Amino acid sequence: MNTQSLTRSTTSRSGLALGVLGCLSVVAAQAQGNIAEREFKAAPGKDLRVGVYTDIRPDCTSGPLPAIRLAAPPAHGAVAVKRGMLKATNLKQCLATEAPAFVAFYRAALDFRGSDQFALEITWPDGRKQIQRFHIDVGSSAGMGI
Repeated sequence: MNTQSLTRSTTSRSGLALGVLGCLSVVAAQAQGNIAEREFKAAPGKDLRVGVYTDIRPDCTSGPLPAIRLAAPPAHGAVAVKRGMLKATNLKQCLATEAPAFVAFYRAALDFRGSDQFALEITWPDGRKQIQRFHIDVGSSAGMGI
């Protein structure tokens, strides 16, 4: 993945955790002890984008990316993190900016139907940590990622 256009939907204090659809916001999760619970629906054997992580500073430049660790692996699938570029427009005072980003994907086993879960630990450059728990409902319908 070289370049990817994504839109902003959730912010955090030192950077942006982007593209959260249908789940708790990162800001709300910080008030609950730095644990975010997220729920998604996925199709078996297809990639589902579950998170986008970047750091855009107030002066519209990019900062260092967070460290991402698989804290608890899924039982019926795989998680992959890829590097990409975020193109953002009208983001606070930044009318147009590009920044490097990490994009997290989940892929359920081709023959699996049911519930799966995993957890990522996100460590921001300022030392702040957050656990993001993902609950995935794997069925025959197409997944809705972020």
